[in-house]
Amino acid sequence: MQRCMTTTSTHQIYSGLWKERPVIIKCGLEDPVSADGIPESGLRHELSLFDKPTRGTSMDEFKDMLYNFLKTNLGEQPSLNTLVERVITLADINQDGKVSLAEAKSIWALLQINEFLLMVALQEKEHTPKLLGFCGDLYVTEQVGHSSLYRVEVPHYLQALVPEALSSSLNHWLAPTWPRRARITIGLLEFVEEVFHGSYGSFLICDASPYHVGYNVKYDCKMANLRSVASEAVVRAYLKGRHCETNTDCTYGRDCTATCDRLVKQCNTEVVQPNLAKVCVLLQDFLLFGAPSDVRGDLEKQLRTCVTLNGLASQMEVHHSLVLNNLKTLLWKKISNTQYS
Repeated sequence: MQRCMTTTSTHQIYSGLWKERPVIIKCGLEDPVSADGIPESGLRHELSLFDKPTRGTSMDEFKDMLYNFLKTNLGEQPSLNTLVERVITLADINQDGKVSLAEAKSIWALLQINEFLLMVALQEKEHTPKLLGFCGDLYVTEQVGHSSLYRVEVPHYLQALVPEALSSSLNHWLAPTWPRRARITIGLLEFVEEVFHGSYGSFLICDASPYHVGYNVKYDCKMANLRSVASEAVVRAYLKGRHCETNTDCTYGRDCTATCDRLVKQCNTEVVQPNLAKVCVLLQDFLLFGAPSDVRGDLEKQLRTCVTLNGLASQMEVHHSLVLNNLKTLLWKKISNTQYS
């Protein structure tokens, strides 16, 4: 382990070296809260984290446990059995063709961490960091060279003291050249495509922060943090029957917001702002600064259309795809057949 990269004790992140390779080491302890609202002790948490499956559980029962867990967290998907088999293969750490009780407990504890579950479900996607190994509830991923879309990350406690204009101008000064930013953007748009109606359902970006989007030395986009991405099934379950007075009461995470039916004072279950619109809000500052004059006008127009996308995803799928493809095509035409492609 090298450097501690987080200030919270419940989700520890370190940079480190593993088999001579730079990696990120994450320990996903979350503080569970008991029924009386008092956080459980660390020891009780450790015991409860590894309490399933119990001794005597058969392999078929464990597979049923996994299937039901995945169905709850990802929704009813025809491909869930394939994912169960992937989890079983992953659990067999010593590759002896069997899953021991210790191996089963370890993988079960890890699946309770949203980011780990998403890494398993999205592992074949190009823009998801590769999962390299795990033990207990600690897991290791490839290191993303730049773990933020912007270079200057103002700590939360200093944000009020550092003017936004200053951090923005510093970011412009330190940003990669425009063609490289275009390449990162194409990757981010591809990630939006990957999580929209993928093999294991749709996923929503519920905190579109520049500090969750990274890129590697080749300027390929890699998501540095998947903790704020949630399956549509989980968001819908959270919103269903939820009491509300205004739309803000119908918010999952930071910005997955549905409308409030004021007549019955209950949340609707479909999020209004799609992933693409949130990503385009991020891209306005990142992409327009220093854009070549021959594409700037078109780019501004495309991004303006993109940030105003709203409405139910089921009713706007074609429009969503059209806007995304137009943006990708515009950027790709500008950088294709150059050293940046």
